[in-house]
Amino acid sequence: MSEQTKRAICVGEAIVELARGADGRFALASSGDTFNTAIYLARAGTPVAFATALGDDPFSDAIVALAKAEGIDTDLMLRAPGRLPALALADADKNAERRTHYWRDGAPANSLFELPQWSRIAEAMTAARLIYFSGITLSLYSNVGLGRFLAAVELARNSGAKIAFDGNFRPHGWHGDLSRTRTVFAEALKRVDIALPAYDDEAVLWGDPSPEATIERLQAFGVTEIAVKNGPNGALVANGAQRDIVPVPEAIVPVDPAAAGDGFNAGYLAARLAGRNAFEAAAAAHKLAGQVIRHRGAIMPRAGAAVH
Repeated sequence: MSEQTKRAICVGEAIVELARGADGRFALASSGDTFNTAIYLARAGTPVAFATALGDDPFSDAIVALAKAEGIDTDLMLRAPGRLPALALADADKNAERRTHYWRDGAPANSLFELPQWSRIAEAMTAARLIYFSGITLSLYSNVGLGRFLAAVELARNSGAKIAFDGNFRPHGWHGDLSRTRTVFAEALKRVDIALPAYDDEAVLWGDPSPEATIERLQAFGVTEIAVKNGPNGALVANGAQRDIVPVPEAIVPVDPAAAGDGFNAGYLAARLAGRNAFEAAAAAHKLAGQVIRHRGAIMPRAGAAVH
């Protein structure tokens, strides 16, 4: 199998989302940070699978149907009978800022690497071209699950897969335990080739005073390719010894900032897999992120999905 025909595997959760619209009503959708990225990667023409666990309920069926409709391979979406996927309720606070509440306890995605079929995921990872996961992915798993997942990541990397990671730090997912979060992230970063962090998250978790400090810290872990997302200030990109700021092409007032980072990551990885250099990839990533934030919800209509 050639590198071009190998697929990317995104690992994480796909959740049921209820989001309040401008009319005050809630609409049902599916989302999840790595799931959103998988969708945008598939739209860019990248062969991609999504690895997660779902229940055997109609909501889980709808998530699988959405993945299939988007061209995502679903063979790594395991099913756990009698369990329900996580639920997110998205609303706005008194300042009109997006606010999301989660119900994750008992969700099957949390047990992906403890289900009887978990070795199927690990085996598939060793044949992948790219493995992509996030800090939210890491927050889902127990210590047993983390050990199995990181071992599978290492095996995949040793087999030739590139490993991409977005810290995507959400304190509630770690129950405020910053010490455990840093320990788990540090173990993950030892196995990462491409880091796609958001500077705001890195500043909170690690106390980085600048995007440059984030680059230095990640390079100390051995990460060779880094794109630090910094909102309207663009992205600071480092690839080996080369480092540069890739500016946002135009200032956009977002309709909904949800999934901007997920879209950026997809645009970046799709461009890299297509043979473009890191700085060109960051420019493509800005373009896709700019399209995503012009629409409500994490997944924009397909008609606006072009990334080239």
